[in-house]
Amino acid sequence: MTPRLALLLSAALLLPAMVGAGERISEASDRTGLSLTIYNKDLALVRERREVELPAGVVDLAIRGVSGRMQAETVLLQGGDGRGGLEVLEQNFNYDLLTPAKLLEKYLGREIRIRRTNPATGEEQTVQAKVLSTQDGLVVRIGDRIETNPGGRYIFDGLPPNLRNQPTLVTRLENEIAGPRTLELSYLSGGLGWKADYVAHLDREERKMELAGWVTLTNTSEADYRDARLQLVAGEVHRIRSRTRPEARLKMMAAVADQVQEESLFDYHLYTLPRKTTLLNRQTKQVALLNASGVPVRKHYRVNGDGFGYGSRDDHGRKLPVGVYLTFDNRSNAHLGLPLPAGVMRIYKADSRGGLQFIGEDRIDHTPKGEQVQLKLGNAFDVTARRVQTAHVKQHPLPPYKSAVKESYRIELQNAGKGPIQVEVRESMPGDWKITQETQSHEKLDAHRVQWVITVPPNGQATVEYTTLIRW
Repeated sequence: MTPRLALLLSAALLLPAMVGAGERISEASDRTGLSLTIYNKDLALVRERREVELPAGVVDLAIRGVSGRMQAETVLLQGGDGRGGLEVLEQNFNYDLLTPAKLLEKYLGREIRIRRTNPATGEEQTVQAKVLSTQDGLVVRIGDRIETNPGGRYIFDGLPPNLRNQPTLVTRLENEIAGPRTLELSYLSGGLGWKADYVAHLDREERKMELAGWVTLTNTSEADYRDARLQLVAGEVHRIRSRTRPEARLKMMAAVADQVQEESLFDYHLYTLPRKTTLLNRQTKQVALLNASGVPVRKHYRVNGDGFGYGSRDDHGRKLPVGVYLTFDNRSNAHLGLPLPAGVMRIYKADSRGGLQFIGEDRIDHTPKGEQVQLKLGNAFDVTARRVQTAHVKQHPLPPYKSAVKESYRIELQNAGKGPIQVEVRESMPGDWKITQETQSHEKLDAHRVQWVITVPPNGQATVEYTTLIRW
């Protein structure tokens, strides 16, 4: 935008409000109730109640202060006072907002006035100019001359009725009862979202933690929502491209409590915040979701041998990363028991001087009550693993198999720490497999994965060896 073009906005703001002929205006200040239900993926349900003064007959009502990301096909407007006699005949969502460039576009082919200073005399003069083009700059005709991007202040005789300084829903109503009416407005909107974040403080013994959950709200809908009842839905709501108007009236919900309340909603979870919240346009806000202390946790280590393959002779010893995991139960007897929305959980622990240090983070999925949460915080420094193929012998396959091989592996674990640890050693088994020999009993996790849990002493080592017959 050029400095000259920016002058348009100041001129436009001096003009009367953009109102169609005979149009009634409802501002956001007419709201007597507001509720937001925000979903995970850029979707929200906005429900509001307004008190407006309407004449009898057909009237155009401009409802200002609505979301600029409103999905107009989802709008439901109806009387909320139970008296009836109100029918919506037509509605238009005007989101063509006032900007200097838009104002010029609306005056294409029309005349404006330009007030500028004569460089020779220093006097101001006003000239008539016809707008010829607004593409890549301004082109006007002044008298018998064509000028591009003329300097000066642009003066407009008025504002087009379909150009608004904020998103506006214009409805044509047939109203039978003159006087104050209560209207209820509901619609779906983009531009509103939320996510969950968690912060945990692990104790010195690494057996318990304090956990805080936060909800981060974002608003890019080009509207302010003041003193709104706020609810959050966790779960994946199925949507289709062709949307239809809601079939039933959506009543406003107003739950008040000392903490976030959670309930089941269909196959989702609904969280209701205890207090009204103001969420302004282009604002990010955090609201407390949960606080829990003394949550039992278990630290453990894991080696995944996946990806090294079978049926080859080239595995002469590979160093494997040893992951560090933290596990806890989402149960009431573990001081939790609230369905946890998906989000990132960050873990901190105090060092020897008492200063908190960040030790890792992981993303959790939507976690119902009663399930286990497992976090990978990184790879261990003092614990190492090496996987060695010790045998590879082709076997004579029996029908219906076409190939067979017997292979042996050794996984060596080293622990340079000061205490004993348990390491979960996981291996993938392709084809039709059978473990024929092993130094320790395995656990079958699923059709193609097995696990050994190995205890490694401090400053020591441990080994697991096994032989498997694989057939294809």
